[in-house]
Amino acid sequence: MGIKEYLPHDVINKAILSNYSFKVYNILPIKFKDTDKQRAVYKIETDAGPKCLKKVYFNEASLLFVYSVMEWLFNAGINIPTMLPTKHGGRYIKYKNNLFIVTDWINGRKCDYDIGDDICAASLNLGKIHKCSYGFIPIEGSFVSKDIPDWYRTFNRRYLQLLQFYNLASALKDDFSKSYLRYFDYFSERAQHAVHIFSTINSKNLIKTTDDFNTICHLDYVNKNIIITDDGKLYVIDFDKCKIDLPVHDLGVFLKRILKRKNTSWDFNILMMTLKNYESQRSLSADELLALYSFLEFPQKYWKISRDYYNNIKECNKKIFNAAIFKICEQKKDHDDFCDRFKLYLNTKYNVL
Repeated sequence: MGIKEYLPHDVINKAILSNYSFKVYNILPIKFKDTDKQRAVYKIETDAGPKCLKKVYFNEASLLFVYSVMEWLFNAGINIPTMLPTKHGGRYIKYKNNLFIVTDWINGRKCDYDIGDDICAASLNLGKIHKCSYGFIPIEGSFVSKDIPDWYRTFNRRYLQLLQFYNLASALKDDFSKSYLRYFDYFSERAQHAVHIFSTINSKNLIKTTDDFNTICHLDYVNKNIIITDDGKLYVIDFDKCKIDLPVHDLGVFLKRILKRKNTSWDFNILMMTLKNYESQRSLSADELLALYSFLEFPQKYWKISRDYYNNIKECNKKIFNAAIFKICEQKKDHDDFCDRFKLYLNTKYNVL
């Protein structure tokens, strides 16, 4: 079955691509998501090389913010595909109240988490992004997307939900609940400890970094959006989720995506490798490292799969959920060792845990 498409090719060509100066040879659908945040991606073969046509799901003010971010980083030397100008100098096309942008298509491979050099390059590049975003000023008229999370409140609420799920699991005693209960003591203790650490962090020090410098965070800095070209250059694509946020949030998202994999399951050496390369560009404070520790210690996947299961227990595919929680629980030993080694590292460096 082919990929579902958003618009017929003749409409794309006439209503959107005709506004650009290149000649179109072929239109290839890559992705279409028909959700509340509807989006579509096409690869366009042209006489000026391959292009990426994208339908975005946000409004013009939000798109202006994303454009501001991309231009700022591009001018700072970060490899990204910028929004190409139309024949009339605009940076997007509006068609039936939907917005479309065109960038160059970056040919290459996704960042491979099984290759140490890829992780090193991506970590260093993330440090560069955060460092060079200091002083970022969005273009006038942008909707400034800024989110400074209250991690203590967020994770404390999730910890309390774990306790609620314990009561549900104890009453139901189905296969999922048995797995949940079998490892509850470990994951709940880790969750409680993470919340405690969050409560001790001086949040003003974390927020100050973002408030003083308007730090740009990608927030979807994962392998599908980190492209390595044949000549070894690293490009970052898809800034749809970018915000002014805590740098350590971006770093935590990047690390968690790697560490939750089977092949790289909570590998402490990957953490050290990442920190070394990231901090070659931007140093992390003791408070930031504590926040990162707590972010990675909290059993996010255990909490999320349990929330999704108990909130949709009548409609969900129980076989899939049983397999998912089993995989999460399989990583308990790796996670335990990782947290202990990270704690020792922080004690040795800052005497803070």
